[in-house]
This record gives sequence, structure tokens and C-alpha cells, in this order.
Amino acid sequence: MSLKRVCVREVDLAQPKESVQVAAERMHARNVGSLVIVDADRQPMGIITDRDLVIRVLASGKNPYATTVSKVMTREVTTLSENASIGAAIEAMRSGPHRRLVLVDEDGALAGVVSLDDLLDLLIRELAQIGEVLQQESPRELAHA
Repeated sequence: MSLKRVCVREVDLAQPKESVQVAAERMHARNVGSLVIVDADRQPMGIITDRDLVIRVLASGKNPYATTVSKVMTREVTTLSENASIGAAIEAMRSGPHRRLVLVDEDGALAGVVSLDDLLDLLIRELAQIGEVLQQESPRELAHA
């Protein structure tokens, strides 16, 4: 199964020159933990997370009204093709401290975001379906298979 089937397509964005206060307010209003920063061609150029705001702004004593997103965003965004497999996403998350991955289309433009929670939800649903099938099968029926 490709990531485009499980990703979030409506991605909340931030502008590099806006204040982190505005970005934080957007995260709060939209109930999200990250914002992707894209260029004019919608190619990802950074990501800012709620953790970034705490560590890079609040804990560092920076003024959230004067600090811009570009000063504290993570510039090296880990991206995967929207056609990549779930296994590839899990491997990318395991290889670095990533709870979210930015997905891009064939042109490198933003296509969506997939989070660790998205993948866990999918796996839980899949395991529940397997459990239902196993419950419906009696040991007698399994012995004759």
C-alpha cells in the first residue's frame, strides 16, 4: 500500500517570514503539531513543529513575535514520494528522529504529510481485521483447511 492512501492531503503551511507567534496560533487553531514551509513552486523548504517552538523559541528565550519561522524551522526536510510504501516510511522514521514525513509528487511538490500516528492507526485497523477473521474461524474449520 502506498503512502498516498494514508497521508493527510490538506497540509497546513507557514510562510518563512511570518512570526513564530502567528505559526503557533495557526497550529492551535487547526489542532496540528506541524506546519510545512514551501516555496513558490510548493516544494518543501522546511518544517516547524510544536517541539521546535518549545525548544528553539521558548526555552531559548526568544521573542515569539520577533522571531521568524525561517530562523527556527528545520531546513533539512525528510521527504518521500507519495508512491513510497508504508515500510519505507517506517524505515525513514526509524533512521532519524522523525514523527512526520513530508510527501512529494513526481515534480517534488508537496503532496501530503504522514505521521507516525497515521501509520499506527492503519496498522491497528489492519490487525483488528485479521483478529476478526481469526475469531470467525473455528479450530475445526482451520484443521480441515
